[in-house]
Amino acid sequence: MADVKLTIAGRPYDVHCADGQEAQLLQLASVVDEKVRTMPGGTEIRQMLFAALMLADEIQEARGKVEKSEPQSDSLRAAVALAESREATARDELRAAVAREQVALKELATARQNAPTTAPSATPSNNRALLQIADRIEALAAKVEQIP
Repeated sequence: MADVKLTIAGRPYDVHCADGQEAQLLQLASVVDEKVRTMPGGTEIRQMLFAALMLADEIQEARGKVEKSEPQSDSLRAAVALAESREATARDELRAAVAREQVALKELATARQNAPTTAPSATPSNNRALLQIADRIEALAAKVEQIP
């Protein structure tokens, strides 16, 4: 046990506390002393009584605020959980899309290797399809780079 000397309203008090709690006890005593010093006149006991009542009122107000904020905290936790779930689903879908594109690229590479050596005549519809495939590949590559 530790011994601590507190001063409240100019009067010293010797108090025992658990080892390591001295700083906390001194801080609490300074809060009480501050409240007592704001009480005008009256006896020391009356000042202490009003300080205790004011501190109890502050505690009650703080508890009320905590109780009001708890439902908001619960709804925020639910929103975060939903967002995390949606993020995980989106990541899975993106990975699946990347895998499909990789398979398509391999098939395209195989088709190019097995294609006849004479170049087929390019038509505008073939060029457009190739441009669309290239755009999809670039978009997927950008998404893959963003995955942590």
